[in-house]
Amino acid sequence: METVATTDLDYLTARLHGRRSRMAEAERLDALCQLRAIPDLGRALRPEFNFQTAANLQRQLLQDLVQEYSFCLRHLDGAGHELVSWLRSRFQIENLKVLLRGFLNHTPFDALEEHLVPLPRELALDAQALLDAETMEAFAKRLPAGWPRKQLLAAMAAHRDEPSAFFFEAALDSGYFRELIERLERLPTAERELIAPLVWQQVEMFHLMLAVRGKFNHGLTAESLFPLRVSGSGAAAERFKAMLAAPDIATAAKLGLGHSFDELPADAMDPAILEALGWRRFLRLANGAFRRSHMGLAAVIGYLEIRRVETANLITLSEGIRTGVTAEKIRARLIPWANLETVYV
Repeated sequence: METVATTDLDYLTARLHGRRSRMAEAERLDALCQLRAIPDLGRALRPEFNFQTAANLQRQLLQDLVQEYSFCLRHLDGAGHELVSWLRSRFQIENLKVLLRGFLNHTPFDALEEHLVPLPRELALDAQALLDAETMEAFAKRLPAGWPRKQLLAAMAAHRDEPSAFFFEAALDSGYFRELIERLERLPTAERELIAPLVWQQVEMFHLMLAVRGKFNHGLTAESLFPLRVSGSGAAAERFKAMLAAPDIATAAKLGLGHSFDELPADAMDPAILEALGWRRFLRLANGAFRRSHMGLAAVIGYLEIRRVETANLITLSEGIRTGVTAEKIRARLIPWANLETVYV
C-alpha cells in the first residue's frame, strides 16, 4: 500500500484543529460569563493553577497565547516561519509601549513589571536599561533593529520639542505593520492570498483609529498624523489621507466601509463601537482563513488570530468579574459585540 508522508505542517494543522474545538467561544464563553469569582474562572480555564487575582490570571492567559505562537514556530520554516515569528513579536511591541510610557512618566520598573507580557528569551528586553536611558533617542537606540525602531526615531525627530506617548506608540505600530507587509509579500501566492485580508484588515483599522482618535479626539492635525501611516500600504495609505481630510468621524468611518469593517453603526459614531466592528470583521476573516486553508499556513495564521481574540475576550471577562459587572454587560463587550444588531451596510 502506498503511504503519504506527513509533514510538520500537516501535523501542526491537525493539532490546531483539535485545539480549535476546545476554545472558549459561543456557548462555552456564555457559560463563563455566569461565573462571579476569579478563582472560579481560573479553575474553569486552567484547573491546575489557583488564581486569586485577575492580574495573575490575565498574565497566564497572555503567556499561554505567546506559547501557542512558539509551538507553531517549531513546526514551520521559510517564509511561514518568518511571518509567524513577526506576529509573535507583537507582544514585544506591547511591552515596549509599556516601557515607553514608564520612561516618559519616570515610573519605576517595579510598578511596570506586572503589566509586561512574559516573553521567551529571544524576545526579552532589558527593561531596566531602557528605563535608565538618558534621552528618548537613547531609549530608541536600545530597541531591536528594524522598522519599529526606525519609525520611532523618525517620530522623535518630528516631535522633539513635545514628546508624546500617542505619537511614539503609533510609530511603533506603524513600523510593526510595515515589517508585517514585507514578510507577507514573501509568501507563496496561494497562501498570501488567504492571509493578506487579515494583514490588511489590521493596517486599515490602525489607520482608521489613528485618524478618529488622533484628529477627532485629540485635536491633532492631519499634517502631524499622516507621517504615521504604514509605509508601503498603497491604497490603504491613500484612504488614511482621505480620512484625515474628513470633516467628521462619520465621513471618515464611511471611507473604512469594506476595508476596516463590514457595516456601520446606525447611530452614534463612537470610536469604541467602530473598533468593535473592526474586530468583528477581523474575527470573520480569521475564521475564513482557518476554514479555507484547512491544512495550510493560512490555517495556522487564522488559528493564532482566533486565539488572540479568544484571549482578549477572556481578559475582558476577567475584568468584568473583578469589577462586579453583570453577565449581560460583560457579554455585550465581547468580540463580536452582542449589542451591535442595529447596523446598516
